[in-house]
Amino acid sequence: MDSNTYESFNELMMVRLQKIKDMRQKGIEPYADRYVRTHLSSEIIEDFTELENNEVSVAGRIMSKRDQGKVIFIHTQDMGGKIQAYIRKDVLGDEAFDLVSAYDIGDIIGIKGTVFRTKRGEISVKAEEVTLLSKSLRPLPEKFHGLTNVDTRYRQRYLDLIMNTEVKETFITRSKVIRAMREYLENQGFIEVETPTLMTIPSGAAARPFITHHNSLDMDLFLRIALELPLKRLIVGGFEKVFEIGRNFRNEGISIKHNPEFTMMELYQAYANYEDIMNLVEDMILNIVIKVRGTEEITYQGEKISFAKPWRRIMMLDAIKEHSGVDFKEIKTDEEAQKIAAEKNLEVDKNDSKGKIINAFFEKYVEPKLIQPTFIIGHPVEISPLAKRNANNPEYTDRFEIFVYGRELGNAFSELNDPIDQRQRFENQMLERAKGDEEAHMMDEDFVQALEYGLPPTGGLGVGIDRLVMLLTDSASIRDVILFPTMRPRED
Repeated sequence: MDSNTYESFNELMMVRLQKIKDMRQKGIEPYADRYVRTHLSSEIIEDFTELENNEVSVAGRIMSKRDQGKVIFIHTQDMGGKIQAYIRKDVLGDEAFDLVSAYDIGDIIGIKGTVFRTKRGEISVKAEEVTLLSKSLRPLPEKFHGLTNVDTRYRQRYLDLIMNTEVKETFITRSKVIRAMREYLENQGFIEVETPTLMTIPSGAAARPFITHHNSLDMDLFLRIALELPLKRLIVGGFEKVFEIGRNFRNEGISIKHNPEFTMMELYQAYANYEDIMNLVEDMILNIVIKVRGTEEITYQGEKISFAKPWRRIMMLDAIKEHSGVDFKEIKTDEEAQKIAAEKNLEVDKNDSKGKIINAFFEKYVEPKLIQPTFIIGHPVEISPLAKRNANNPEYTDRFEIFVYGRELGNAFSELNDPIDQRQRFENQMLERAKGDEEAHMMDEDFVQALEYGLPPTGGLGVGIDRLVMLLTDSASIRDVILFPTMRPRED
């Protein structure tokens, strides 16, 4: 490498770079191929009684180092936590000890030695051999202040994980949540499947898609905004219980509740309706909460939330009346709805239908009040283009949403299986697109054709994995539960 390679290196990095050069001149390779580790730090601490005086090998990153002349104390950090190494010059020998003395905070090392407890009572490894596994060129943040800059934490998640152990616990919990969900569904007889991420038509939700281009086929494709329609095609094909856990992509704003790519679980069950799915998801989430947190009650952002059954179930119109005083059962026309919206200073489009205005009322007056797990039932047809109409009131659908802490956690309905009605709803959505609604559905001829072959009565559900993990880790922002959230490019 020429000298320009190191132009961005600061003084401390240049010192570390020189150490690498010195080691290589002595025939020591600072970047090892592998290392045989026998125990994690946590295993040694938990099983100290059995392991005391036994030989072990540990490996991890140096997080602290105290050099006391002929003795060096080092704390290394691995996936299980931290453990102390007690390193003596008379045990290692002068040359090896001097090499360890030159190690820096952030270096990754392997330690072979015997387990013992120091005079101060700390479980440690008395080193017989220390091996450098990876030389760190960049110094870690100052240990007493840690890594607190939020922007840096999200951009350099690897550094966040090194410095903030609770962050690692968040993502371990995320893994447990997904595993518990998968186990629950498999125990209920659901089959896990995979459907395309690249789609010719973005469908299954009201959202703006990301567009890409396939060169060989010379055609635009869309990153999926939902898992729904491919999964329902599988129900047409004869699968009766399917689910998928996967990434969706929506070309929308970023907030503490939204990231352009996020993880959803969607399931579909033949011969079930939305009430069956309501019972299933209530039991599934309670099961996950207990398995992951050990209790049915959690605290989220200072608010005690109980997932104990039964959750409250309330019709959307009743909830709006309860919190705003407006009774939409008495409002019959779009014009009446627009008038009451104006009286309440609610901003709606002049062409909005009664159904859209109902939803606007719900979002303003009701949604923020739904702290405990609540099922909101009976959404207008206009905002539910894939849901089955209610038999007694066809202006509304057999649909529910789950709300916890004022946020939507899940969405479900009895699936629309009438191909004629479905075609008409797609056509209505296309009219909305023509008026400028970029989130309205496109016509999906293949899906309508699938329905024409016959979709059995089906209940479907989508649950936001990221938001569920937020609740179970007391994380304020969705970025705290996504390892690599979407960020604006850094301006250097």
